[in-house]
Order: sequence, then structure tokens, then C-alpha cells
Amino acid sequence: MMTSPIQEHQTTVRAELRIRLDNSFTSGPLDGAWWPQSRDLQIEAADLIDNFPHRVGRISRLLFSRPDWDTASGEPSVRKIRAARGIVKVGSFPSDDTHIMILAMATGERLRLLVVPHDTPPELAERIMEQAADDRNTLSPAQLLGLSGPDQSHIGEQIWDDDGGAS
Repeated sequence: MMTSPIQEHQTTVRAELRIRLDNSFTSGPLDGAWWPQSRDLQIEAADLIDNFPHRVGRISRLLFSRPDWDTASGEPSVRKIRAARGIVKVGSFPSDDTHIMILAMATGERLRLLVVPHDTPPELAERIMEQAADDRNTLSPAQLLGLSGPDQSHIGEQIWDDDGGAS
């Protein structure tokens, strides 16, 4: 018996949130890593918002790197993510290839997560996530992912104006 794409979508089971966090959040270029299950920003960001560890806090805004995500129109112009916990404003970096997502927490704290590409082999993804979440890590996101090019992870140091976009 064949199933329609809608039926297949409804029966798709998502894995638990794949995230590793540094316990101190005070040192290094990153506070952890997140390994989303696809390149769909709406689905993955909603999963992150809804399943983010309660002990760490509630996400109030997100800042993302455009090349890490696909959107229906091909251009990530997303301004809001609809999640079970509510609507969260999002913005994107003014420059690409940061490979990070900045989480602005309800407390005002900001966490910097490396975004591990969804199609990374599991053993490699786990190793990258562990290293990114190690408070002794000094490698940039690009270095952790084995990419060449300039480190642009510092771009996220100047974030958020009152409208919820990048400044």
C-alpha cells in the first residue's frame, strides 16, 4: 500500500534534540553545539526552542547563519519561529558562514552554538559537538567543521536591537 507524502510526514519520528552544552558558559568561542536533523529553519528552530534544556533557561530570540538553512523561497527571510512555547523572533547575521546560532535567553544571557550540518556522519558529529562544548576549546566554528576561510564567528558579538533583528 502506498502512502501519501502527508501521511509519511505525519508518521516521521524525530530524534531527541541533539545538543551539547558547556557547563560554564564563560570561556571559549562557543557554548556548545547543535546538530539539527534537517536544513528547514522553521522545523529545526521550533524543535530547539521547545526542547531546549529547562535547567538552562528559555530561548527568547535567535540569530542564525543563512548558509546553514533552506527556506521555501530559497532566501532565509524568516523573522519569527512558531513553536509550541510561543513565537520567537529571529534574525540572521549580516555576513554569512558563521556556522553558529546565537540564543538570546529570557535572562538576557547569550549562548553561542555551533551548528553541525544535518548530514554529518553521526560519529563525526558527536566528536565535533563534544569538542565545541568543551570549555577548553579554542577552535573557531569553521575549524571545528574542517572548513577553510576566515573566522567570522565574532560577528555575533554585536547582536539584537529592540526590533529583534541583528544590529
